[in-house]
Amino acid sequence: MSAQKITIEFNDKVVRQFLLATLIWGVVGMLVGVLVASQLNFWQANFNTEWLSFGRLRPLHTNAVIFAFVGNMMFAGIYYSTQRLVKARLASDFLSALHFWGWQAIIVAAAITLPLGLTRGKEYAELIWPINIAVALIWVVFGVNFFWTLARRREPSLYVAIWFYIATIITVAMLYIVNHLSLPTSFTHSYPIFGGVQDALVQWWYGHNAVAFFLTTPILGIMYYFIPKAAERPVYSYRLSVVHFWSLVFLYIWAGPHHLLNTSLPDWLQTLGMTFSLMLWAPSWGGMLNGLLTLRGAWHKLRTEPVLKFMAAAVTFYGMATFEGPLLSIKAVNALGHYTDWIIGHVHAGALGWNGFMAAGMIYWLLPRLWNKPLYSVGLANVHFWLGTVGILLYVAAMWVSGITQGLMLNATTDNGTVLAYPNFLDTLNSIRPLMLMRVFGGGLYLVGFLVLAYNMWMTLRGASPVNGSIEVFADEEEHAPAEGRLGLLGTVFNPPVLFSVLACGFACVWMFGRDAISIVGLAGTIICTVAAVAHFESRGRAWSDWYERLLLNAAPFSILTFIAVAVGGLIQIIPTVVVQKAANIEDRLQVKYTPLELAGRDIYVREGCYTCHSQMIRTLVPDVLRYGAYSRLGESIFDHPYQWGSKRNGPDLARVGGKYPNVWHLRHMEDPRALSQGSNMPSYAAMLRRDLDVSVLPTKISVQRTIGVPYPAWTAEEIKRNVAEQSAQIAADLKAAGAIVAPEKEIIAMIAYLQVLGKSEPVNKPGTPAQ
Repeated sequence: MSAQKITIEFNDKVVRQFLLATLIWGVVGMLVGVLVASQLNFWQANFNTEWLSFGRLRPLHTNAVIFAFVGNMMFAGIYYSTQRLVKARLASDFLSALHFWGWQAIIVAAAITLPLGLTRGKEYAELIWPINIAVALIWVVFGVNFFWTLARRREPSLYVAIWFYIATIITVAMLYIVNHLSLPTSFTHSYPIFGGVQDALVQWWYGHNAVAFFLTTPILGIMYYFIPKAAERPVYSYRLSVVHFWSLVFLYIWAGPHHLLNTSLPDWLQTLGMTFSLMLWAPSWGGMLNGLLTLRGAWHKLRTEPVLKFMAAAVTFYGMATFEGPLLSIKAVNALGHYTDWIIGHVHAGALGWNGFMAAGMIYWLLPRLWNKPLYSVGLANVHFWLGTVGILLYVAAMWVSGITQGLMLNATTDNGTVLAYPNFLDTLNSIRPLMLMRVFGGGLYLVGFLVLAYNMWMTLRGASPVNGSIEVFADEEEHAPAEGRLGLLGTVFNPPVLFSVLACGFACVWMFGRDAISIVGLAGTIICTVAAVAHFESRGRAWSDWYERLLLNAAPFSILTFIAVAVGGLIQIIPTVVVQKAANIEDRLQVKYTPLELAGRDIYVREGCYTCHSQMIRTLVPDVLRYGAYSRLGESIFDHPYQWGSKRNGPDLARVGGKYPNVWHLRHMEDPRALSQGSNMPSYAAMLRRDLDVSVLPTKISVQRTIGVPYPAWTAEEIKRNVAEQSAQIAADLKAAGAIVAPEKEIIAMIAYLQVLGKSEPVNKPGTPAQ
């Protein structure tokens, strides 16, 4: 090999851009978070303005924190570390720039459309379909740029951080595309192709794994690169990182149903989600320990190095959040915590502690290296750390106490479980107000910490000159991994690790889904395969290691195995639920399909984000049934596109609110909630009394509903218009009789029509056959 060397200059410009965007959008997302937390305590903070109401701003907050703050941080970390791990510049400066500016355009589009009420009505998946297409295209740009860079690498083997980046790119694409399959009705509106239980399952397959593969796996990759760099210590255990990666990406994808425990979701899916959630304890804590133990011999640096303070705390919060998640997936615990602030505390322990602190640590580490200037103030960085830590602890502690208090009060009964101890939902709300205020204070402290970081960054960058990293390589060194030793497709699949894994998983599925003797055969096969795999590894462990080292020489087979590992869980859960005949999924009740006016009212309900505060799912729990009525059946939401089961109750469940109150009650409640419910946090929706309903869009919407399976007649536009006019006139006349004058063409009439139909169904004798 020639001794002549050349210098490769990395593309750190795009890293700097993503780093600056991380801080800007992070502050914006946290500021909106403090505002929406304040709105839950002070309804006046909605400012009687539609586009500043809680239901519209809460999706803006979650999307800003996930996709703008963590997304930009993730891209910065991946682009910085990948270039150095593979000893190659990013493959395309154009694709890098397109990725950055395209992603920022998407964020701006989301920041405009969500407050305007343009939403799909699904958590973490609210963006309208044109923006969804843009997200998919920019993600492809990211993927092409990343894998193209891997193809040009001068480092033969793929380091552990790269494994997590590959899993992120592949899995997020799969999740995002499937969950966002929709049929447009206009440029700003669409209906998801899945409905009812199918939509619920697909949504939380996506929702749970968006947390796994957008907020966890890429940040773990960043952890595996930056903690060893900051601590100047090697990763504690390479073998543990292998077990951590493969067990995590395989198990995580199955756990989505734990968000739907005690609901109408079939029991086998609930059990599956709970089981795999509990199994996640092992790989999650394995990764946490690998990160913390990497600091062995460097703990003394935590006294002086804010970077290590942030990263050590982040990994600790990761361990805490990944302990709490499986705990909350146990049915009995979930019955207490679900729909309460406990879940909010759990989510924010991960978002603020794990994601936020890893972002801060990475930013502090990168600033001097990307701008060739020492950090302006280490003291301010330490102030940021303690502000953030105290803020997180106040926030999470408040939500734990609030959530458990709320759960206990809502589930409390007297007279041997036959009477609710607290029948008024507002009793629980008023009891947790001090804790909700503490949440605002804790979140505010955390925001102040990031403002300190912003000031520290500003002062560091003043007068600084951007600098790109570089590396010297031999001139005749190939821009790709050597062909020698690479695995082909057959070598990738037909080997003991893969074959044992496939056989064990196959038998495990037979055990879980089979009955009687077949289930016993599955259990026996699972045990035999597991014992045989352990025995083979003990006797031929070197062969397993050699195969894995060869696997890491080629990104393609590694990526294929990763895709199979993450896809199998989703396929086993979703396909049976989606392809089974819908009539078999209705239990003993079939939802009455919405009239055109009721459908228009439902779209208004979704537009205003009512699902962020109200569920439409009465769980199979005695307190839920006593409070809200008979538990919800699968068939009662079969025509709902999107489903509206909800995940948080800031107000009571609405699954059976239809007919409970007269029309005028709903009118007064929407106009001024506190006139009927003293102490309510609900914002006023008086604007609905002033705005006319757009009936012209209904023919297209109903046509799309028919296409996705809702059995509407082939109405003409005139028939739809006449149907709307007749039902609107009836509701307006009823309101007039009660002393309220409202024109029949106003949006509030449609909203009332929708609320009054909730819970209406027709009984069935057997699946698909109406009762005679």
